[in-house]
Amino acid sequence: MSQEAIKLELINWLTRINDKDTLKFLKSVMDSKIGSGDWGAELSQEQRAGIERGLNDLDNGRFVPHSDVKRKYGL
Repeated sequence: MSQEAIKLELINWLTRINDKDTLKFLKSVMDSKIGSGDWGAELSQEQRAGIERGLNDLDNGRFVPHSDVKRKYGL
């Protein structure tokens, strides 16, 4: 798929998004590409805590391998 086709597909998709949180997230992605590039500085305390919990789970072996999830859902 060409870059122009991808852009048109994204534009079409964006015009149909009604979820405020999704739009805020996409805006932060866009701003991080334009701004300093330090998107981590824009994360809320809740988002940072969630990332830390996830990393802690990984460090302590609390995860399901991707292959197991794919097998479970027939992917």
